[in-house]
Amino acid sequence: MALPFLPGNSFNPNLGKTKFHKSQLFDYRNDISTMVGEHKSGIGGAPLPGQKLKPRHSAFPSGEGSDKPAWLAFDRQVLSFDAYFQEAVNEKREEQFRVRKCKVYFYLEDDSIQVNEPQVKNSGIPQGTLIRRHRIPLPPPNEDEYYTVEHFNVGKEIEFYGRTFKLTNCNQFTANFLRKLGVQVNLPENTPSDPYSGYRQQLDDSMQPLRPYERYDTLKQFLDNDGKVLRFYCYWDDSDAMFGDSREMVMHYFLADDTIEIREKITPNSGRDAAPKFLNRARLPKYAPTLLNQPGEKTDRTVLNVFGPTGHGGRYILDSLKTGAVHLDFYHDGDLTIGSVINVWGRKMVICDCDEFTREYYRSKYGISDFGPMPYKAPAPGRPGRVVPPYNGFGSEEDSLCSCAGLIPKPPRRDFIKFMEKDRHGLESNVLRFMARMDTTKPIDADRRFIISYFLSDDTLLVFEPPVRNSGVIGGKFLERSRVKKPGQELYKSEPSAYYLAQDLFVGAKVQFNNHIFVLIDADEYAFRYMEKHSSEFPVAHVHNILGKLKDQALKNTDDIKQFFLRNDPEGRGQIPYEVFRNLLTQVCGNKLAEHEIMTLGRYFSERQDEQVNMSVLLGVAQEQLRKHNFENFTRLKQLMMHHDTSRTGSITRKKVRMVSKAFHVPVSDDLLRAILEKLAGTDDTPVNYQEFVDLLNWRETPVEPLHYTAAPTTLGKWVGAESRDNVMMVQYTPLMGEIFGANMSDS
Repeated sequence: MALPFLPGNSFNPNLGKTKFHKSQLFDYRNDISTMVGEHKSGIGGAPLPGQKLKPRHSAFPSGEGSDKPAWLAFDRQVLSFDAYFQEAVNEKREEQFRVRKCKVYFYLEDDSIQVNEPQVKNSGIPQGTLIRRHRIPLPPPNEDEYYTVEHFNVGKEIEFYGRTFKLTNCNQFTANFLRKLGVQVNLPENTPSDPYSGYRQQLDDSMQPLRPYERYDTLKQFLDNDGKVLRFYCYWDDSDAMFGDSREMVMHYFLADDTIEIREKITPNSGRDAAPKFLNRARLPKYAPTLLNQPGEKTDRTVLNVFGPTGHGGRYILDSLKTGAVHLDFYHDGDLTIGSVINVWGRKMVICDCDEFTREYYRSKYGISDFGPMPYKAPAPGRPGRVVPPYNGFGSEEDSLCSCAGLIPKPPRRDFIKFMEKDRHGLESNVLRFMARMDTTKPIDADRRFIISYFLSDDTLLVFEPPVRNSGVIGGKFLERSRVKKPGQELYKSEPSAYYLAQDLFVGAKVQFNNHIFVLIDADEYAFRYMEKHSSEFPVAHVHNILGKLKDQALKNTDDIKQFFLRNDPEGRGQIPYEVFRNLLTQVCGNKLAEHEIMTLGRYFSERQDEQVNMSVLLGVAQEQLRKHNFENFTRLKQLMMHHDTSRTGSITRKKVRMVSKAFHVPVSDDLLRAILEKLAGTDDTPVNYQEFVDLLNWRETPVEPLHYTAAPTTLGKWVGAESRDNVMMVQYTPLMGEIFGANMSDS
């Protein structure tokens, strides 16, 4: 009986409360006022009148330890239940309903549920995932709530989207977890059997095979040898038949199933159709062709009738002795060797050779090491050489040869790769220049000097005669730049003519241009250095080959050479003038050493006096160029170089200095800029103090003595020869003697 609602008889519900705040029930979402607190309590955390709080997720009792969220505490923890549901089958006499077993998974981290049905062989039903993983709502009228862990227990029936599942069992983890929550786990229940599945099983058990066959397992052989094929080269001698000949074959033996395939090599113009296969892939019997077997005579196993009538109702057993069985011998890999003759349905084929994989297979399995091929065909006749008509005199030989290659004449191809590699690039001109004189007895022509330039990019020659005042001879181009043929060749012939190459030009060589014979008497420094750098292409500049020639002659005149050095070097300084050194080699070797080879030895063992350009001269020329172009923006140039100095060390590499100078359009030639940087730093990776570099170029604040800069000579007439000999003054003969006679002779 309730107390009357009178003063003193009613209870104040706010007694003991400390929270009287009101929950926020409305908020803005996408600028729209929306109710967001339908799941929140009222004033002070108490529900409002008529409000029903619905739990959103499973509520787990808090235990000892850290209070982790559910997605972290229950990560990868799943409750698993065995379940089944019954499905009605209409309009079928064999079955009225079907029992389908499935698995129900409950994910503790987010209360999601997944239902899977295991695959059943020959069921004809799409099985697998019946319900994908997601939160499943409760059936009406509680569709606004979701299934939680409290709804699951063994023996319960749960409804997912109108289909009722009966939980029959669970795994050990699920049972332990439910017990820790205080749930009494029911005992497992049996899943009812499917009547139609039992009926199908009875039919399968009652069926007996009409013919008891023995199973041959060939899967292992297939898995081990799939894709492995032995290849043999053989031939079939069909010359005894009318219009027959020897026919080449290629036999493939498949190790996966011991089958053989044969293909024929159809040579061009043989008159035969190119059939895809000579023998289809199959097992090849050794003794074929044979008579056809009667029906039932060739079987895998023999069947004996024990008792009863023949046919249905009798009893049979397998004959383990295989009485009356017909056996056929087939070719295997052990029967195929080089030189053996195989029977291909009455055709005798001889195996002559095999490929490398087949050799390795027989070497590893059978230990065979002799795989010498058998010659079985005559060598193919050589292809007749192409007859080229002789040169007709019109155009160049290359043009005439291209007109014979096709109906539409095409210009001869130029070696563009060689042109790009040997074209002028920076200080590398790739032009070899030689000083020459005419080999004549005429006094006027004997005093004339010529400069022969050989261009490595296209193997052309240019002969230039420097003009000499009051000589009576007009200088200039003596021979236009072109390729020059070697003398003594027939003009109208089919073979291409031989032209002068770079290896034919060296100091002391005689060349003939248009019936004029020239003797090369000197070369410029670039030619000497290029030939010494590529000594493998130029034998006259190969020091070791020259020392080999000199050693053969010097060993015969050891005493004379020793007396010669004592006579010309009485003080024992170990060096003699170059002209004396040349006279010695001329006396010892005679004409066996060319003049260029003597000069190569002199340069190799000489005390060189290279011309070193002074730094002040380079800076004077550079500041003169900057002054002419009125360049004064040195502060901005420093700032750009400082931008590339990321580590703020005050130095950057030579490569970056050149890159910034080119980008800023500093009016200094690249060769001059490279020479200045070589003075400041040795290699490209050596850091350069860019502030010092810019201060040296600053002609306003740090001027140097102005110099008039003259460009390098571009015409050939300004070189007069004898440059290399001026650099070679003295030759050190002590290391030369050590190379020829050994260390003892050089010390003595």
